[in-house]
Amino acid sequence: MDTVISLVFIVLAVFLLIRLLLKPLKWAVKLLLNALGGFVLLFVVNFVGSWVGLSVGITWLNALVAGVLGLPGVALLLVLKFFLPL
Repeated sequence: MDTVISLVFIVLAVFLLIRLLLKPLKWAVKLLLNALGGFVLLFVVNFVGSWVGLSVGITWLNALVAGVLGLPGVALLLVLKFFLPL
């Protein structure tokens, strides 16, 4: 009887551990895909924008914004570049 209770406890502990580890993994994958999309769009905007005179410099701050915010971050950088030309 003690063996069955121990086995049930171990199975539940392993199940909870796997469940706890998968949630941050999903967030990490989502953040990685978002960052990849932001970086790709940043380079595409600079490549295509060079033809029409619109480009965003690739600095560590712009890369950080594009990496964390992804596609909306690149849009934010373009809006800031348009309204605050430095």
